Amino acid sequence: MSEIETATAQALADIEAATAPDALEALRVALLGKSGSITARLKALGQLEPDARKQAGAEINRARDAIGTALAARKATLEAQVLDARLGAERIDVTLPGRDAGHGGVHPVSRTLERIADIFGRLGYDLADGPEIEDDWHNFEALNFPPHHPARAMHDTFYMASDGRGSSDGSGVARLLRTHTSGVQVRYMAEHVASGQGGPLRMIALGKVYRSDSDQTHTPMFHQCEGLLVDEHASFADLKGTLAEFVRAFFERDFEMRFRPSYFPFTEPSAEVDIAWQQADGSTRWLEVLGCGMVHPNVLKNVGIDPERYTGFAFGMGVERFAMLRYGVDDLRAFFDNDVRFLRQFA
Repeated sequence: MSEIETATAQALADIEAATAPDALEALRVALLGKSGSITARLKALGQLEPDARKQAGAEINRARDAIGTALAARKATLEAQVLDARLGAERIDVTLPGRDAGHGGVHPVSRTLERIADIFGRLGYDLADGPEIEDDWHNFEALNFPPHHPARAMHDTFYMASDGRGSSDGSGVARLLRTHTSGVQVRYMAEHVASGQGGPLRMIALGKVYRSDSDQTHTPMFHQCEGLLVDEHASFADLKGTLAEFVRAFFERDFEMRFRPSYFPFTEPSAEVDIAWQQADGSTRWLEVLGCGMVHPNVLKNVGIDPERYTGFAFGMGVERFAMLRYGVDDLRAFFDNDVRFLRQFA
């Protein structure tokens, strides 16, 4: 065995014995680096005779290739061993229960809004929206409110100017916080008429409304849902069937219902809807849950719909009222106190 073969055999043995990447790298530098033993032999070839140089060069090249291949193979083996050791040390037991970082929940009023929107969505009603700061036309005038109606008074409505007639932007148009979402119905009908559609129309409006009132069952800000249907043959019977289906779907049980004659400026005839609510002691009492009626012809005229051709019905309800009944809450103000102990019940 020649000297280069002996050196190569020793180098291969040292490479196979290396147990760490750092030790293997040191061997590579000692053998194939700029000052390595194999590199030195290649540099010394120039001192040999041509015939000897050719033979020695071939041996040295074979040795360099063998050593390079061995270094690469051993490096891959050592890296795999390091990775296996790391995976073993850092292994995660996925069968363990996760750490609970805590989670929030949907507010009961938001739950109720979503539930109402889902029920009427399945009945084919569009969900419409409108501004919370309204003008007198959309909030009162277009809805057939007479000038002397109590709802127009400052003790009931939040106006944007101190006299209840002017405006904060100097336009002379009275601005107010909407007292109901009925203004959205006016805008919805007017937009559809402007686009060439007179009917049929189906929509609900969900959102905040504002009134100067605060007690166990009222707050200055609350949420309201109002619905509207306009068609050529809409009837009070259709209205009753729609509301009966909604109440049944919302509470997930059947109720005895009654429609009491009432008065609203924007509907005629009008009615209050009561349901027979079973008390905790087993007794039953009638609860008023919403108002409704056939759309007044003047309202249809105000938005450009022919009341001789089209009829419609409308209804409105307090969202918090339905949330109180569904979740057994006896004080509406609890929804807005932000008491975590109360809200945690619904998480």
